[in-house]
Amino acid sequence: MSANEGTRAYDAVIVGGGHNGLVAAAYLARAGRSVLVLERLGHTGGAAVSSRPFTGMDARLSRYSYLVSLLPPKIVVDLGLDFRVRTRTISSYTPVERAGRPTGLLVGGGEERTRAAFARLTGGEREHAAWQRFYGMTGRVARRVFPTLTEPLPTRDELRRRVDDETAWRALFEEPIGVAVEEHFEDDLVRGVALTDALIGTFADAHDPSLAQNRCFLYHVIGGGTGAWDVPVGGMGALTDALARAARAAGAVLATGHEAVRIDTGADGVEVAYRTTDGEGVAAARHVLVGASPRELAALTGEAPPEPAEGAQLKVNMLLTRLPKLRDPAVDPREAFSGTFHIAEGYGQLAAAHAQAAAGELPAAPPSEIYCHSLTDPTILGPELAAAGYQTLTLFGLHTPARLFAEDNDTARERLLAATLAQLDAHLAEPLADCLATDADGRPCIEAKTPLDLERDLRLPGGNIFHRALSWPYAQEHTGRWGVETAHPRVLLCGAGAVRGGGVSGVPGHNAAMAVLERRD
Repeated sequence: MSANEGTRAYDAVIVGGGHNGLVAAAYLARAGRSVLVLERLGHTGGAAVSSRPFTGMDARLSRYSYLVSLLPPKIVVDLGLDFRVRTRTISSYTPVERAGRPTGLLVGGGEERTRAAFARLTGGEREHAAWQRFYGMTGRVARRVFPTLTEPLPTRDELRRRVDDETAWRALFEEPIGVAVEEHFEDDLVRGVALTDALIGTFADAHDPSLAQNRCFLYHVIGGGTGAWDVPVGGMGALTDALARAARAAGAVLATGHEAVRIDTGADGVEVAYRTTDGEGVAAARHVLVGASPRELAALTGEAPPEPAEGAQLKVNMLLTRLPKLRDPAVDPREAFSGTFHIAEGYGQLAAAHAQAAAGELPAAPPSEIYCHSLTDPTILGPELAAAGYQTLTLFGLHTPARLFAEDNDTARERLLAATLAQLDAHLAEPLADCLATDADGRPCIEAKTPLDLERDLRLPGGNIFHRALSWPYAQEHTGRWGVETAHPRVLLCGAGAVRGGGVSGVPGHNAAMAVLERRD
């Protein structure tokens, strides 16, 4: 496809070739609709891509999004995707120093190992029993709520009846999640591990009255009906590559290097103006699906923008020559880093970091979590690196809102990265810097992305990985039947900012496609 070829008509034009746009394209094309995908970048995939960020190093990292939980198996089966995930046998490891002795909490590896790990940390059985009760509750909610994500939106009362557990409903949907965490657990470290799922990319306190933390927590514990977070085999790009193949095979046209610049709506159809390096063009459609953010949608339609969104995370990718040794002698680094490795995420530490950031300061002890993709899926490393024992590390930092980087992004990034790695080093028997690989130009293999970097690279509004605040998975005023509808009947929102969006799920893409297919116009 090229610009300056006149207006061409399609049943659907999709703005944005991220994973949600590709899901929508594949569903619609398989249903016999003519589909055009307009992607601004030179490749599809959006934030769900794999790339080799370090010069001369054959390591294909999931550069932005990195784990899978919310992707319904239904989408993989419906679209015939050649895509697999691997389960992590270790859920998490959280190091801590108690009474001057390095110790920690390892969750996973079997029920007895987990029970023993809780006893080693806390000196008794109480916290493990509370852990089982708490996650038994969230597991029951997950099994009831997750299947609804690819159905028309239930009402709040319908979802409440489906959950059928008033205690769980109050804990997750009505009271700040901090109440439930404090009621269930006594140990500060255990409380912090439980709370972290409420803070991924979400700048909120455990007791925030907005319940933004509850919505974040809910989406992090319902995936797959279990809450498990799995490793994409071949990296996150394996998913979006499979989706692009499925869409193309069904007849969709994927036009990269095509930036949508305007959407004009009419009674009988919609026109999307776009530009390329060669010029400008227009595509007409019966329906337009926008995989970009609500802010971008407003800009394209000429409407007032929504409330500003703000991201709150630090994303760091690393390549190591070996995994570092731990101060805690009871834990093998290969197990500790294969799950989620929590750093400075005790309950009090999380509260202190939030308070500092809310006051306009970078947290002195930045909380973060790390995992090693290559331990579960060595295929992301080239044969030579794998044979030499190289490993990848992905770090995701919390409580770092975009406002902290507004004055000097580069300086703030450098300071935050140094402070974050210092928190990790405090639990290592050797400095992480001694384990970092160097690229072909002699530079350490580490890259860090602040919210402002993500806004620049991916047009995430304010660097927000969810495009805006997450929504409850039930119908509210103006949410429409599927949660993808907009003020324009022929324009749908199929990106992370849709109701039930956020994360690598494909749910908004699926739901926007269903909304189109059930219409008669």
